[in-house]
Amino acid sequence: MTSAAPSIQGRVLGGHNRISTQALTSLARTAAAEALGVEPHDVRADWTDDDGLLALSLVSPIRIPPLATVLRDPGRVAAFGGSIWDRTVDAKTRILSTVTALSGASLSRVDIRISGVKPIEGGRVQ
Repeated sequence: MTSAAPSIQGRVLGGHNRISTQALTSLARTAAAEALGVEPHDVRADWTDDDGLLALSLVSPIRIPPLATVLRDPGRVAAFGGSIWDRTVDAKTRILSTVTALSGASLSRVDIRISGVKPIEGGRVQ
């Protein structure tokens, strides 16, 4: 990614600013991990060109409450932020906002494929 030349007191500074694909990928993996309640090393991120914008594809597990707990107390699903579907839809928005705000990159979309679940004790996943 390249940004426009910055200016100081009306003077344009030459040069280029670039964010490597590796840095963008690390940022995307970390943002996805936070949104889905997993570790960044659990997330796979790939980039494609989408008519000049970046499209982000993620593959990741997601944290869920233990199934035995949900059977005893179905309210645990709401305490975790809703269904896997609802949390994934919410995560798309959060990931897109985080990656855009921190990198300045223009993303067209975020696609998420949930590859598994990771049961965890506790309340809402942050």
